[in-house]
Amino acid sequence: MRTRHPKRFVMGQKVGSMKKPIGKSNYGSIPHLPNSRLGDGDHSISEGQATIATLKKRDKNDIVIVQEKLDGSNVGVANINGELVALTRNGYEAETSCYKQHREFARFVKENRTRFLSVLNVGERICGEWLYHACGTMYNLPHEPFVVFDIFGTDGKRLVFETFKKRIGNTFVLPFTVSVGDSLSVEEALERLGENGRHGAIEKVEGAVWRVERNGAVDFLCKFVQHDKVDGKYMKEEVKNSFTGDFK
Repeated sequence: MRTRHPKRFVMGQKVGSMKKPIGKSNYGSIPHLPNSRLGDGDHSISEGQATIATLKKRDKNDIVIVQEKLDGSNVGVANINGELVALTRNGYEAETSCYKQHREFARFVKENRTRFLSVLNVGERICGEWLYHACGTMYNLPHEPFVVFDIFGTDGKRLVFETFKKRIGNTFVLPFTVSVGDSLSVEEALERLGENGRHGAIEKVEGAVWRVERNGAVDFLCKFVQHDKVDGKYMKEEVKNSFTGDFK
């Protein structure tokens, strides 16, 4: 997507405000399952990991969680010494982004400060998908545009799913959970999600994310993306998704 003032912006951030408050990116890239549609720079997991996620667990110590994959902008919020900082995927401050959707997210965080502080301890950050603008899938959202899928603790590691879910409670929206427990095939996951998923997509659901936990820790994540998915097809126009609620 083109920036409006090329001389004033670098990598989507305002010159002079390019800093990463947590010293790194907010969120890394999730590798793909075999036969998933790969984009530029994407990579796949091993056949062994794919087997665990989609065919057969190693043993009873594996827990496989499958959730709907949402198509928005990856963002996060860090609690730094009691102050909330809205972040883009690359780890820059969202309010300094040249993209309106990121600045709108920063405003959303300020307006919902109490909610974020109720789930985030100092030194933690919450990550999710910001569905304010359509990227490659358009939505008629039945909820607010922020959907959360991870909390990273003070040790930098993801909270396990049950702990994360209890921490969030009813404070924020989570991706639709397709399955918890056993391995689940791509075909079964997509069948359970249905053509449009469970978050109001008015086009084909993008895919699903597999989260494999073992012995009380997150072992690995992987995803499947539909082959006819076109990345960012609405980004040039910044088409706004419709959604319910008071956020405007």
